[in-house]
Amino acid sequence: MSVIVSGSMAFDNIMNFQDKFKNHILPDKVHMLNISFLTPKLRREFGGCAGNIAYNLKLLGVDSRPLATVGSDFIPYNNWLEDKGVDCSLLKVIEEYYTAQAYIITDQDDNQITAFHPGAMEETHQTHVPDEEGIKIGIVSPNGREGMIQHAQQFADLDIPFIFDPGQGLPMFGGSELLDFIEKASWVAVNDYELQMLMDKTGLSTEDIAAKVGALIVTLGPQGSTIYTEGKKIGIEPAKADAIVDPTGCGDSYRAGLIFGLINQYDWTTIGRISSLMGAIKIASAGTQNHSFTMDRFHQLYQESFGSDF
Repeated sequence: MSVIVSGSMAFDNIMNFQDKFKNHILPDKVHMLNISFLTPKLRREFGGCAGNIAYNLKLLGVDSRPLATVGSDFIPYNNWLEDKGVDCSLLKVIEEYYTAQAYIITDQDDNQITAFHPGAMEETHQTHVPDEEGIKIGIVSPNGREGMIQHAQQFADLDIPFIFDPGQGLPMFGGSELLDFIEKASWVAVNDYELQMLMDKTGLSTEDIAAKVGALIVTLGPQGSTIYTEGKKIGIEPAKADAIVDPTGCGDSYRAGLIFGLINQYDWTTIGRISSLMGAIKIASAGTQNHSFTMDRFHQLYQESFGSDF
């Protein structure tokens, strides 16, 4: 079974600020903001939405292919993914670019400030959803603007159901474009802040969006998530996390859980709980692709969090 993951491939430069942003940002001076945060430790990690989702899917035993453009500096990341068993055949190298780079600062409240250099990601429109049998599901996650539009259209043309996950890419699109994504998608996945942006830009309510897709999935951080489907609102409790270390990449882990649940045709409560557990496992580890588990252990953790198995 093949899954196509359209999204960014990036190097994540992750820094932790040992204080709270709110203690250093003066609300009455934001019009002339000039601030520096001391971050004694820096980690360079493999990241990007497509890479993170593909990595997490592999942990769940699902083969997928990330669909993205990368730069001439991508070789170490490519070797890492192939060593983990991820098929990199749909990644296109753009030699004159660097791979996308994210610079992420996280404070003690788990708030984040991110600067992002798109690099080769801006050429994602040079890649295409393959026209072949066996592709069961796709996802359009944050990527180059034209690439996201193109891949959504290609999934629709090939009659491949896909999740629309606009994430950080949401501000790139106007209301009519976002409405077009929703009309083409089978499911929409956002966090609560993104949902508000989506509603503001499209003029749709939560119920309007949910009525246009098989399900609208809204993550709520430590409060869990909510799934709107078939006129119902399903609350998903947060899974138990061993530790709260680094929230970076939790959303991508959650999306991998969604895909795993969808291809196995579980009910929405089970899908939400699997996704919640994926996020909880990830948040206990620094970086976006440094956690691991066996499926036996995953079932055990699911049982511990939710009092049943799937």
